[in-house]
Amino acid sequence: MPTWDFPPVDTADDDGLVGVGADLEPETLLAAYRSGLFPMPLTVAPRRRLLGWWSPDPRAVLPLDGLVVSRSLRRSCRRFEVRVDTAFEAVIAACADPDRDGKWITSEVRQAYVRLHHQGWAHSVEAWDDEGRLAGGLYGVAIGGLFAGESMFHHQRDASKVALVGLVERMGTGGAGLLDVQWTTPHLASLGVLDVRRAEYLVLLAEALRRPLPPVFLPTDRPCA
Repeated sequence: MPTWDFPPVDTADDDGLVGVGADLEPETLLAAYRSGLFPMPLTVAPRRRLLGWWSPDPRAVLPLDGLVVSRSLRRSCRRFEVRVDTAFEAVIAACADPDRDGKWITSEVRQAYVRLHHQGWAHSVEAWDDEGRLAGGLYGVAIGGLFAGESMFHHQRDASKVALVGLVERMGTGGAGLLDVQWTTPHLASLGVLDVRRAEYLVLLAEALRRPLPPVFLPTDRPCA
């Protein structure tokens, strides 16, 4: 059982910040996702960060029937293999690269999601090239029919998008219901991500959590279509 009580999500400030503090224990993280929250460190002073808990309004989601796959992306899909959970730690390490913009994945955050992965809650979706190199991927947390995407990376063009195509395919065929990507960016919007109001998101979340965990995160080497 989690040892922390989160404030109601409708108490969030204009940026979506609900509160700071708590910890990154597995029980805390799972309780947060079930409540409509996700963690992200908050810089309050140079060299000082606090753990923030967020519920932005609007919230970014990708409808499973709304992914935009361009002709060039479909060609890229044929260049990679999509695998699941074969290199979780390598994926989160690439997402946490300190040379990337944002740099919000601290060592504590990284370790916390590795623990969740070992417990079967956090998953990676990976794109591999024909020489056996990890070209890109993403990771997130699966609870029932919810997949809460956390971060993605690419070393080769379109590789992270190919991983996203693979994730959507697996969620769609496995009965999952909600792909949460937190905040909309122009890049994500070009792929079909939409903004929904917080109240609508909470309804979608409740529906997704009632679904059983679909068998979509089992390791496989199936390329995306």
